[in-house]
Amino acid sequence: MNNRRIIARSLFVTALLALLVACSTVRLAYNQAPTLVYWWINDHADLNNAQSPQVRRDIDQFLGWHRSSELPGYGVLLQQWQTMATQDISAPQACAQFDAVRSALMRSSERGVEPLARLALSLSPEQQAHLQRHQEKGNKTFEKDFLRGSPEQRLKKRLDKAVSRSEMIYGRLTPAQRELLQAGLQQSPFDAQTWLQERMRRQADLRQTVQALQKAAGPGGEPTPAALATARQLLERLVQSPSPGYQAYSRTMTDLGCAQFAALHNSTSAEQRAHAVRVLKGYEDDLRVLVAQR
Repeated sequence: MNNRRIIARSLFVTALLALLVACSTVRLAYNQAPTLVYWWINDHADLNNAQSPQVRRDIDQFLGWHRSSELPGYGVLLQQWQTMATQDISAPQACAQFDAVRSALMRSSERGVEPLARLALSLSPEQQAHLQRHQEKGNKTFEKDFLRGSPEQRLKKRLDKAVSRSEMIYGRLTPAQRELLQAGLQQSPFDAQTWLQERMRRQADLRQTVQALQKAAGPGGEPTPAALATARQLLERLVQSPSPGYQAYSRTMTDLGCAQFAALHNSTSAEQRAHAVRVLKGYEDDLRVLVAQR
């Protein structure tokens, strides 16, 4: 969440990094992050030859900071999770870990404010139009994935993803555990249309913020204090949506997700918990190697 795009959610580079750290090839993925992040930004903003060198420098600086300042803390979290994996947990315990991860993402987001503002200041009208087209394309994909098909088909898609994520940690789920996941999804207040509307609000907010930043540009294209404040306000709106009722909806979704995760974990066998410990230990070992490489 942070140094990658154009000021897009600001929960950006770390968002990608969070996904990278969650895969089984952590070291390989993290070491490829400079290229992956650059491609991600370029896909959104269609960078020109003048912008690319600065963007690459910003990515390298962010990843250097992230490797030395954030990865050690991720290792501590993974140690805690290994201990927690061996015992039952409560929904509040699960939410406490969610909040710890969110705090880490916010630190990374704050670190990316200045480089993202700098990039936003340099975006041409053509690049801003490219960004909007990219957003619209993504929204069509979202509609295809979450709004098309019968309710049963949409539920099956969500269940398949939930099972896949869970089996990355616990190994093969039992039929009863799959039923537990399905029941949780059926009880969930998740609404794809609400999610899409918030997604579109954020996209429009981003485009409007880019324009506001350009009006606050300083000499030499560097972001002024006013521009940085504008960028931080965007980040705040990403975390605390101004859309009526969305914050309550988001909190309900988070609380329910914590409860459902705890229920699934508490249903796991000793063998599944041992599998989780091995997976988490592997992530921890990879992170330690990455930290030592700095």
